[in-house]
Amino acid sequence: MMNEILNLKNVSLAYQTDTDEIRALDSVSFGVGNGEFVAIIGPSGCGKTSVLSIIAGLLKPSGGKVTLYGEEIKKGKNSIGYMLQKDELFPWRTIEQNAYLPLEVKKIKNETEKRKVDVLLKKYGLWEFRKKFPSQLSGGMRQRAALIRTMASSPDLLLLDEPFSALDYQTRLTVCDDLYDIIKKEKKTTLLVTHDISEALSTADRIVVLSKRPSKVLNIHIIDLDKTVSPLKRREDPRFSRWFERLWRELNHD
Repeated sequence: MMNEILNLKNVSLAYQTDTDEIRALDSVSFGVGNGEFVAIIGPSGCGKTSVLSIIAGLLKPSGGKVTLYGEEIKKGKNSIGYMLQKDELFPWRTIEQNAYLPLEVKKIKNETEKRKVDVLLKKYGLWEFRKKFPSQLSGGMRQRAALIRTMASSPDLLLLDEPFSALDYQTRLTVCDDLYDIIKKEKKTTLLVTHDISEALSTADRIVVLSKRPSKVLNIHIIDLDKTVSPLKRREDPRFSRWFERLWRELNHD
């Protein structure tokens, strides 16, 4: 595998309730290589988003270790961009102001960094809409703006939590192509959580399959579909349906 930058080793997570302890994750281990696109799939409620929250430093694991470049994850101290299910753009800020937000949060007032964001807006077709508000843009364009905002502070790792789930099916396919193209051109290491097997297959270099709760890693698959074509084109590959069936069986095996 290519040079690994993210590593999860025996990560577990338990929630304490008034009467019981709920085990969400049980000894989850996998790595992500530099420049790699990895997807996580698993049954509903298995803790996929919890894995992302732990990597982002928003949740503390009950056991195990998560490292980025060999250093333990600390909240707000690591170069990680987290894109949520909805675009979460502030409606009272323009697209440009939304894109600059991570720089403001990190108190980066460097004009060079702002110019980098401007370059992304120009490169990916949002420059002429930079003074518009989110409500004036289509769902697909808002997702593009949200991704540019996520990349504004030049994170080493992108975490995507079902970024297409709020869109209708036709728009999802287009936006998936759109965002995948940006991620590949910018050479970003990416970890995607999705409940959609087809989405995972059409984007990922490898797929991590999680079991029912408490989640363990059932399997890690290297996906041998053509990585030089778009996600939409990848769905036309004859191997795609075979992979889909294999993963579906794995997820639905008791």
